Amino acid sequence: MRPRVGVFGWGIVAPKSPNIQAFEHNLACSESWLSPFNGFGPDNFLVGTPEFRFDDYREWIDKRFPPRHFQNLKEKMDTPSLYAIGAFVQALQQNPGLEEELTALGTQAHVYIGTGLGSLSTIQDVSIKLYKSQKRWDRFWATRALAEHGTSLTPRNEDEEESFYHDWATRSSDLKRYLDELAEIDSLTLEGEVESGKLSAIREKEKRRTKLREKWQSPEPPWHVSANLIWNIHNVPAAQVSILGKISGLAFAPVAACSTFGVSLKLAMNAIQCGEAKVVVVGATDPPPHPLTVGAFYSARVISADRTVSTPLTRLQGTHVAGGSIVWIVGDMEYLCNKGFKPMGMEPLAVGVSSDAHHIITPSMDGPKVAIRQALERAEAEAGDLGTWDLHATATPGDFAEISTFRSIFGDSVLITARKGTFGHGMSAGGGWELTAQYLGQQQGKLFPTPISESQLNPAIAKVHDKIVFDVHCEFPEQMGGKLSMGIGGINACVISRPF
Repeated sequence: MRPRVGVFGWGIVAPKSPNIQAFEHNLACSESWLSPFNGFGPDNFLVGTPEFRFDDYREWIDKRFPPRHFQNLKEKMDTPSLYAIGAFVQALQQNPGLEEELTALGTQAHVYIGTGLGSLSTIQDVSIKLYKSQKRWDRFWATRALAEHGTSLTPRNEDEEESFYHDWATRSSDLKRYLDELAEIDSLTLEGEVESGKLSAIREKEKRRTKLREKWQSPEPPWHVSANLIWNIHNVPAAQVSILGKISGLAFAPVAACSTFGVSLKLAMNAIQCGEAKVVVVGATDPPPHPLTVGAFYSARVISADRTVSTPLTRLQGTHVAGGSIVWIVGDMEYLCNKGFKPMGMEPLAVGVSSDAHHIITPSMDGPKVAIRQALERAEAEAGDLGTWDLHATATPGDFAEISTFRSIFGDSVLITARKGTFGHGMSAGGGWELTAQYLGQQQGKLFPTPISESQLNPAIAKVHDKIVFDVHCEFPEQMGGKLSMGIGGINACVISRPF
């Protein structure tokens, strides 16, 4: 018999919600949490900007690490890692003693925290600095090369400027001499004891490089790129959680776009049920809305840009980009309950996953069906066992196809929720927010309201299914709950859960 899995801690960073308590409080009202973007200056976009202060976690970190550790995180980590850290600390606080248990379990405690978009701010900042640095570098050495060749050539137009100076820089004999001298500096080897010798060599090289630049009066070389770029690759939120929690088991980043949280949960359940782990920290984390993603979503024709909230199942005008994080601590139910820990929300029974093998962004009908049926089978459930269902529902024309897919399996009595009009579309975290809203609602015996009013429901959708949770809460059905996420690339994840 497979071990049962329970949720023993959760934390959230979301729009209008710096923590799980604020998230639960805000769910009780039907208002949207979206706000103007203005990342392009005045614009027509609404987004879900996370409410977050990393300083709120300083005391927790300072109690466990040297004084400089908090500041290092603040200076080197981009928002996806910081959000994940905050959500993880919140999750630990739901069940006192979990922190010590995660450490004591050794390699039987894992961390699976993915990200949908990565550290866009760091990538943009480093890229812009590199671009400017390369231009200064090329112009400096090109000017010397043009003087060497006794020519007064200039770029013919602005479009040719970069390639002109780059080409002439490669002809500079002064640059060749500079690089020869630099290679000699970088060939210095460490001497004596490795650790002290390494530090001495680093300091000596840096001193000589500075003198070399002073000698040539050259700008800083373009290859002096900030190391923060590699400190913020996709696996770092998981790695930082493993460091802060002293968790020595597997830590990595599942990346499955909008299905990331469901896929992470499935991997965690698999690890627990096959005996590889007793407890797994699972989650997803996204940067705040960024001009790159808002613009890309707009160009992909899936984002709303008319200054009003685009609510799922209504006008089908498009979604709203959002950022933040979701972290759960899940574990072997019997093992953790025997240690005095209390499970929360609902019991996740199974996660079904599939790929559409169809289109990069337009969902198919068959792919989600495969994930749903797989989840039902593994949960040993029938379609009639479901009382409520949370849609992916991006407020695009895809909502109609999703409702049609749903009704091809389930009956007309299932109560549906669709929440991206509340907090927007967190690329990887959104599915976790939605699932947490379902679980929190079950604890209170109700399905939280959504921003959808009954009069707004799209007539075509109403003809297919009209049992929707609108802007007034409903009693939570006694049956099981389901949740579907559909990610870019056609990756589907379906979670089936039941009340305890």
